[in-house]
Amino acid sequence: MTFLSDVKTFAALGGGVIGSGWVTRALAHGLDVVAWDPAPNAEATIRQRVANAWPALEKQGLAPGASPERLRMAATIEACVADADFIQESAPERLELKRELHEAISAAARPDVIIASSTSGLLPSEFYASARHPERCVVGHPFNPVYLLPLVEVVGGQHTRVQAIETASDVYRRLGMRPLHVRKEVPGFIADRLLEALWREALHLVNDGVATTGEIDDAIRYGAGLRWSFMGTFLTYTLAGGQAGMRHFMQQFGPALQLPWTYLPAPALTDKLIDDVVDGTAEQLGTHSIAALERYRDDALLAVMAAVKHTQQAHGIAADD
Repeated sequence: MTFLSDVKTFAALGGGVIGSGWVTRALAHGLDVVAWDPAPNAEATIRQRVANAWPALEKQGLAPGASPERLRMAATIEACVADADFIQESAPERLELKRELHEAISAAARPDVIIASSTSGLLPSEFYASARHPERCVVGHPFNPVYLLPLVEVVGGQHTRVQAIETASDVYRRLGMRPLHVRKEVPGFIADRLLEALWREALHLVNDGVATTGEIDDAIRYGAGLRWSFMGTFLTYTLAGGQAGMRHFMQQFGPALQLPWTYLPAPALTDKLIDDVVDGTAEQLGTHSIAALERYRDDALLAVMAAVKHTQQAHGIAADD
């Protein structure tokens, strides 16, 4: 079977932050979008999120014909996916819910249409267990804000065909994304496992009274975070090894990995820890609304991505290096 890669109609199931992000990205790339969400105020919520994100996408550049007016809501799962050329599910992270959803989605969708899930850690072989034509089912795990951040982790299940992975990756590239094929079904995939390790350490630092939430964020945004935005971890440490590169770095700093600097288990989420985290982040927010901070974040991301692209061009470094 050949899977459909010429996408004109994009189906989005789930209208939360991630689902709305997919809707926004697809609209910005000139597609028709059909969305479904069982919440009574789903349409208003999705359209408000699209409107809040649209100014950033206008700055980035819209595809010909891109318009929020190309979104329509469907009353049922079946109506949402019946005429879709690509399907993206972004429902809550509950295994049984995902199984039921994908059983219904796959029964109503055309058999040559890729079905993707935005799950951040559930394994596709488990929640696609009852799906029809599971050979076309993948995980397409994005990052927030979906409409700006290009990374999407693509994961196949035990029945997924290689062609489905390739087709889904091609569709995501056409949406301006950078697909990363995760070779094995592992909980948390790649990026979230790295983020989870950092999150655990951050919670320990708050719990132990070492730093506030704002101080921890400063440690990232004025330090490692700046390097991560254009060079990642391994290449950064390669430079830290001097002319000898990574081998010297591993020899010099490798023994430090045995020091008891870090915790593997997360701290207990006591009421005090939760209050400390909530109070700290409330202080960081100050008088700004969440929507205002989202617009600030979007503009900052655009600026960082533009600066990195400009600098790559100046140094003759390809964007995919």
